[in-house]
Amino acid sequence: MKAWNSRKKALLLFCTAAVLLCAVAVAGIFLEGRAMQTDFSQKNLAPSLQYPFGTDWMGRDMLARTLTGLSLSIRIGVLTAAVSAVIALAIGIAAALLGPKVDAALSWCMDLVMGIPHILLVMLISLAFGRGFVGVVAGVALSHWPSLSRVIRGEVLQLRQAAYVRAAEKLGVPRRRVVRRHILPHLLPQFLTGLILQFPHAILHEASVTFLGFGLSPEQPAIGVILSESMRYLTTGKWWLALFPGLALVLVVLLFAGMGERLRRLLDPASAHQ
Repeated sequence: MKAWNSRKKALLLFCTAAVLLCAVAVAGIFLEGRAMQTDFSQKNLAPSLQYPFGTDWMGRDMLARTLTGLSLSIRIGVLTAAVSAVIALAIGIAAALLGPKVDAALSWCMDLVMGIPHILLVMLISLAFGRGFVGVVAGVALSHWPSLSRVIRGEVLQLRQAAYVRAAEKLGVPRRRVVRRHILPHLLPQFLTGLILQFPHAILHEASVTFLGFGLSPEQPAIGVILSESMRYLTTGKWWLALFPGLALVLVVLLFAGMGERLRRLLDPASAHQ
């Protein structure tokens, strides 16, 4: 009964986090127009009931801008994490199944990518793709696959030693069919958990490179842009310009991390007996 209650609690927390993140993403889309509206008669207002996050130097509602920026970050995080996870799945399976030479080459590529600091690699790829939305998506997606690839590679190597997989290979079942029927279903828990755990990394790196000026354009109400612009006004006492967007970004990252941990517990059979 205790284990069942623990799994129910994990499921409840997972669903709650998912609903909150979806609500933020949808709210940001609807508030995008308001986030761009300027009213110089209301500029530099401290947080109040009318403006819970205050206003900036152009009179723009910081709550609307923060939600819009978080929505953009969530959508970029979902897209880049999905692309990165698919790349990791393909490379991990290929490294484990296509022979020692392919394994050695792909493992070398994993080590090479992991040996370069993520921020630097994302910046370089973003510059190569012309910065902006395409550059950020390419930079984040092409730099976050090695760790998940290693996990999938190790899991496939273990699955190849399973009796049913070895029996299928000896019976002459095509390798593609073995992968589809006997390997991919067992990789699903690791893949889904790794996919969700990619989200916080993707969101943070997107905000970081945008903050440094190598990501999204300044015209977009992205969190990185908001934080970068607010740095010029902190010394004048406009603390709310950076505090609330920064805390909101941290909260979104923690929600994604919590979702990944709860999903891991739900999909791990061993956790049912804890």
